[in-house]
Amino acid sequence: MTTSNTGTGDVDPAVRAELARLRESIDNIDAAVVHMLAERFKCTQQVGHLKAVHQLPPADPEREARQIARLRTLAESARLDPSFAEKFLNFIIAEVIRHHERIAETTANGASPADGAVPGDAADGSAPSGDRTAATG
Repeated sequence: MTTSNTGTGDVDPAVRAELARLRESIDNIDAAVVHMLAERFKCTQQVGHLKAVHQLPPADPEREARQIARLRTLAESARLDPSFAEKFLNFIIAEVIRHHERIAETTANGASPADGAVPGDAADGSAPSGDRTAATG
């Protein structure tokens, strides 16, 4: 199979077919990631409401550090760059904390947890450990 840099018209049909197959897999994985993140955010939204009702802080740096270490280990075993995994989790944690702050503010102003729901909230990445008090779950 040969390819040319002169444009897509010169690409071997077998290469095009392989690209299409791989891109379809990527698209499916992207869809799965989005759905998993949505489920994660649903869980973290519940964490945010629980924290707000019990006046717990939106962030838990100790839990966040444990989650980052855990994710780095998982990344290494999956042959994913641990630094990338850490950056990704830090992005999620920051968003979750922002959502938890908003939920806490809404709850403090007298709204019920249902009234203070944040659309798409719950991205804090709760671990299966059952510790649901940190911003990361």
